[in-house]
Amino acid sequence: MSPSSLPSDPVLPGRPTVSVIVPIYNGEEDLPSLLARLMAQTYPANRVDYWLVDNGSQDRTPEMLQTAAAQAAEREIRLQPLTYADIQSSYAARNAGIVAATGEILAFTDADCCPEPTWLEELVKPFADPAIGLVAGGIQALPSQHWLERYAERQGTLSQENTLHHAFLPYGQTANLAVRTEIFRQIGLFRPHLTTGGDADFCWRVQQHTAWQLASAPQAIIYHRHRRTLQELRRQWYRYGCSSRYLHDLHGIALMRPLTAGIVRYRLLRWGLKELPQAALKALMGQATRVDVVTTPLDLWCGHAYDQGQQQAQLSPAARQIAHLP
Repeated sequence: MSPSSLPSDPVLPGRPTVSVIVPIYNGEEDLPSLLARLMAQTYPANRVDYWLVDNGSQDRTPEMLQTAAAQAAEREIRLQPLTYADIQSSYAARNAGIVAATGEILAFTDADCCPEPTWLEELVKPFADPAIGLVAGGIQALPSQHWLERYAERQGTLSQENTLHHAFLPYGQTANLAVRTEIFRQIGLFRPHLTTGGDADFCWRVQQHTAWQLASAPQAIIYHRHRRTLQELRRQWYRYGCSSRYLHDLHGIALMRPLTAGIVRYRLLRWGLKELPQAALKALMGQATRVDVVTTPLDLWCGHAYDQGQQQAQLSPAARQIAHLP
């Protein structure tokens, strides 16, 4: 099933109520930006509420959420802090928000995201079509401050374009996804013990077991911060590999072919003899950047982490369980 494209400004029969759900774990650094962007949404305040779910943070997140809730109340904005620490998983935290929420539409984003003020306005528009049950918004990178961030941006690491054209079935990432609440009553919630890949699993279950369609809303933009260190980048790609293994076990998708020693030697030899001299010369002439010089080694670094994730991840029996609304 291909994602649906709808007119940019359809006439809505009414403003549906929306509940925004954000799982948070040790979000002290990211919360100020997130909260400011949520409070600036142009969607009518009396039609939206925000559920910020603390998943057992060890920093100042709980205190910051309480302060934010009080400040939002003064502006007649409904912001509800929740605490859920029974299971350490963003999907379990999202489920806690789903159970508490009352909106007709549930919108998801993450603590390290910065939505545009018109995010919810644009994200809700496709639901004017009664056949649409899922909407994936656009994900763009925050302005790059570091060469590793520029590398990830160039690779389209967080882009919804990749997931909306997945070879198995399209899906939207929970960094920017909206779902009709009734769908959760039909097929259940996220798998609470799954630590990665839960957004793909959920969207695929919807498309396999219901008639609901998935639409894209590229103008519903959130900005996402890329990883700034090699270790963060490696953990990210290791997690992607784990996700691939879990989705293979749950849905039978093909695993990525592993990097063999021969492929690594060939890529490094080609880089050292051809790509590196060319990129270095261009860099000296001001026509290339540091990222151009080290793209191949970074690709191999990420590929090796992905391989390890695929090989080492084991889907536990608990991770197969699907939570349901009470």
